[in-house]
This record gives sequence, C-alpha cells and structure tokens, in this order.
Amino acid sequence: MTTVLLKKKDNRYTGFSLSGHAGFADSGSDIVCSAISVLVINSINAMEALAGEKMKVISDEKKGRIEVSFPDAPNEKSQLILDTMVLGLRSVRAQYGGNYLELKYEEV
Repeated sequence: MTTVLLKKKDNRYTGFSLSGHAGFADSGSDIVCSAISVLVINSINAMEALAGEKMKVISDEKKGRIEVSFPDAPNEKSQLILDTMVLGLRSVRAQYGGNYLELKYEEV
C-alpha cells in the first residue's frame, strides 16, 4: 500500500511524504503505483517550474519514498498545485479502493 501523508498548519500545506508501493500489480505493471507517482512527481515539478517554489525533496525510488518540505509557507500557486495533486490522489483512491492508497493528514 502507498501512504501519502499531507502536513498542514493553519489550513496551509507545510510538506508531504509518500511511502510504499501500491501493490495493485507486479512491479512495472502497477497502474495504481504509476498514477500516484505521476501525480506526485508532476506536482513537485510544477511547483518548481511554474510556481517558483523553494522546497527540499528527498527521494528513494527503491523504497518508494518521497519527502517534500517547505522552508517557508508555499505560495498560492503551489497551494493550488497541491490541492490539485490531492484531488487526483482522491480520484485514484475512489477508483481503485483503499487497499492500495491511504491518504493521511497531520496538523503540525
């Protein structure tokens, strides 16, 4: 199962992490894991390229781990990109079920 932990303070994102593999299918054929990865990685790329966001990104592909933290509160464009990422993740979870993707929230 993939777990996405979204960290917020005062209803604004402060960071997020992704860990694990969905387990929907064998590695290389797992469309759920692929969908989750595309949503998360594209969001990170968009925040950097389109929103000019400064963030710290740590990733370990073998362990299926990505960790993102913001040294300062993300700007409005980044907040929208993160909301869009969450919308996509919720859609994946709704379509394929909670056995493959868990969304958690943490107030920091």
